Amino acid sequence: MELKEIQNLIKFVAKSGASEVKLEMGDVKITIRTGSDSDKTIVQQVPVPAQVAPTPTPAVPVAAAEPAPAEPAREKPSDDSKYVTVKSPIIGTFYRKPAPDKPPFVEVGATVGEGDVLCVIEAMKLFNEIESEISGKIVKVLVDDSSPVEFDQPLFLVDPS
Repeated sequence: MELKEIQNLIKFVAKSGASEVKLEMGDVKITIRTGSDSDKTIVQQVPVPAQVAPTPTPAVPVAAAEPAPAEPAREKPSDDSKYVTVKSPIIGTFYRKPAPDKPPFVEVGATVGEGDVLCVIEAMKLFNEIESEISGKIVKVLVDDSSPVEFDQPLFLVDPS
């Protein structure tokens, strides 16, 4: 992909209001992120070394040839291993409360029983209650309220003891 094409893509993404765009063409992977934290646009281009020549430094902010992290770092697996992880059964938006003016379903330290509602996940305008499959104590909430979640993404850590 030519530098001019990348610059045009950055401009297009910035104007569209999208927060992240990923593009894979053959052996080249490009990720363009525009964040609310700053007005900078970041482009990551991960070429295969033997097939793609490095691009010259352009006038726009570009971070080229940064390899994507293989696996996120795990936090103290020995500490979390005694806890049961409640995972999202669907893709959607995670909500800790049944309504904006209501209290959260559960807080850290709360005791839950099997079948208790922990949160709701909105998928295609339907609100799905996520129930606890075990009894125990909520140790950690792993997702921020109103955040998008993926299938099988960890939501809560529960201490079954």
